[in-house]
Amino acid sequence: MRSTRLTRAVPLALLTTLSVPGLAFAQDDEPASSLVMGNLDLTWVIIGTVLVFFMQAGFAFLEIGFSRGKNAGMGIAKILVNFSIASIAWWAVGFAVAFGGAGTIAGDSGFFATFGNSVGGLAGDLYGDTFTGSTFAFFAFQFMFCAVSLAIVWGTTLERMKFAAYIPFAIIFAAVIYPLIAHWGFGGGLFAEIGDGVQDFAGSSVVHLTGATAALAALVFLGPRKGKYGPDGKPRAIPGHNMPLFGLGVLILWLGWFGFNGASTLGTADGRFAEVIAVTNLGAAGGVIGALILCQLVLKTMDVGMIGNGAIAGLVAITAPSGYVETWAAPIIGLIGGFIVVGGVLMFDRMRLDDPVGALSAHGLAGIWGTLACGLFTSDRLAEYIGVGKAGLFYGGGIGQLATQAAAVALTFIAVFAMSALAFALIKATIGLRVSEEEEVAGLDISEHGMYGYPEQFIPASELEGYGLAPVGVPAGAPTAAYTSKQEVPAT
Repeated sequence: MRSTRLTRAVPLALLTTLSVPGLAFAQDDEPASSLVMGNLDLTWVIIGTVLVFFMQAGFAFLEIGFSRGKNAGMGIAKILVNFSIASIAWWAVGFAVAFGGAGTIAGDSGFFATFGNSVGGLAGDLYGDTFTGSTFAFFAFQFMFCAVSLAIVWGTTLERMKFAAYIPFAIIFAAVIYPLIAHWGFGGGLFAEIGDGVQDFAGSSVVHLTGATAALAALVFLGPRKGKYGPDGKPRAIPGHNMPLFGLGVLILWLGWFGFNGASTLGTADGRFAEVIAVTNLGAAGGVIGALILCQLVLKTMDVGMIGNGAIAGLVAITAPSGYVETWAAPIIGLIGGFIVVGGVLMFDRMRLDDPVGALSAHGLAGIWGTLACGLFTSDRLAEYIGVGKAGLFYGGGIGQLATQAAAVALTFIAVFAMSALAFALIKATIGLRVSEEEEVAGLDISEHGMYGYPEQFIPASELEGYGLAPVGVPAGAPTAAYTSKQEVPAT
């Protein structure tokens, strides 16, 4: 009986819902149309917020896949805690610095989310006075960008950084470092005053180069993992323990990027968000192909990690141009990003910069390329539509926009590296950055969190016999190495 009633009720509810806009239009077409479009814009921004939030899962899986098994569990704690700390810092300070006013260097209003519908800058009254939730939608959406940038920082620090060191830097980054750059690039600040304006649609520099530059500062103070470089100084491969998990992380990030770039339209007018998403996908595809080609030419193999990072590099590279370039340019930009990430990983390895996930290349070098690519590929149609900057070199715009883009890259790198280096120097001098050698050898799962990510691989089999998890007669201290009670465990 309840099933029958529900079957009848659902179509009736849908019909009633669909009829409401029609009734409103019949009474007053213009206000009703504005109301519907405004709510649609808000809905799309919130959908984008959810997609970008899901990228945290992508970063977690990517980093865990690239870690060794003894460090697999700590990645979850790191993502959860850093995201939570950044949430509070962004609410209290970061959003106000980034979007609370139209000053050249920083905002000055909206601290502790004490803002109305209009707080100045890009956040000011985005969808009209009717929509009191517009600033809150923008607040939530832009925080996800901050959280992505912070997640990038930690890719270079895997397997040897103290958990306690994450906390103060997360506060500083989410409250000051990222918000300053976001204000310059997204909030009507410094970058709007360079030339005819810097073109960075969704943050190749503001988000990705910022995160990668802070990651470089962390790496300079932290040093390489134990055993990464031999006595001759040559790098040794330290393979990640789970490439399928890494691949899942890449695919989740790819999906999240449709919200990252697509919802940066901040609305649905003219269907522009669909064009941006199509361009984004083409850039990612180009990145995969570029990495695959260069891997085969240089490494003589189709390295899974490099191919996955090719997708990330293609996505990072197309982030700045995604709102400014035509579809034909997107796979070319991504292809070059794929080339860059492979060459960059090999280069940083030779420079003794131990970057386990390739963040310096995939987010840093590809972020620089993506920002500069606007100065080459921006079409006159889209430059005029958005109203920022001019057409790129290939559209007859000369080198002016390219120079503007280069200035933004330089300013971002210098400012972020200086602030991050100071922060890490203070952290190192006080609570310390790196775990002890013994803790690093044991793995951060057990030394920092008191629990293995994969307990069966590390707990001696003899300790599990009483629980029926190990076969009787296994030599004391033998590793369990992912077995069941029916499987043999090799003696040590």
